[in-house]
Amino acid sequence: MPKQTKGTEPVEVNESEEEILETNASQETETVESVEISKEEEYLNDLKRLQADFDNYKKRQAEAEKNLKDYLIQGLVLDIIPVLDNFNAATAHVPEEAKDSPWVVGIQYIEKQLADVLAERGVQAVVPTIGEAFDPSKHEAIEKEAGSPESVEGEEIKGDIISQVKQKGYQLGERIIRPAKVVIK
Repeated sequence: MPKQTKGTEPVEVNESEEEILETNASQETETVESVEISKEEEYLNDLKRLQADFDNYKKRQAEAEKNLKDYLIQGLVLDIIPVLDNFNAATAHVPEEAKDSPWVVGIQYIEKQLADVLAERGVQAVVPTIGEAFDPSKHEAIEKEAGSPESVEGEEIKGDIISQVKQKGYQLGERIIRPAKVVIK
């Protein structure tokens, strides 16, 4: 029988006890190894989770940056549109004899240049046609004609129809930033 020491005194151990001790020692070694492996897996999983969180953060930041850019462009466009409207009104009322004047041609060129700059940034005019159905998502009704017929030639009118366009609207991409002002009947 082998002798083991317990503390400072030798203790005799029989073979079955020795096998139990060896089994316990190997189990402890396996447990330590499995704890180390599970710690490694835990660290790896934490690292993967952090990487995914960082990727999601970058996507959210890119989206927030895009939204901010769109918001800033929209604000600037809303400030510039009245200037373009004034150019349109001024050039629409030029007398016939002055239409070929270099000064008027220069003003028309500036008007076109301003419209082109807005178009390059994705701004499009929304110009409804007379007789088109009124769409509150694109049009703003500023007046309703009195005595509007409820039917035309026996055909019942389902909704309001645009009878006049007072001011064209604008959209930036797919979003309406200023609805067209119309009169409906």
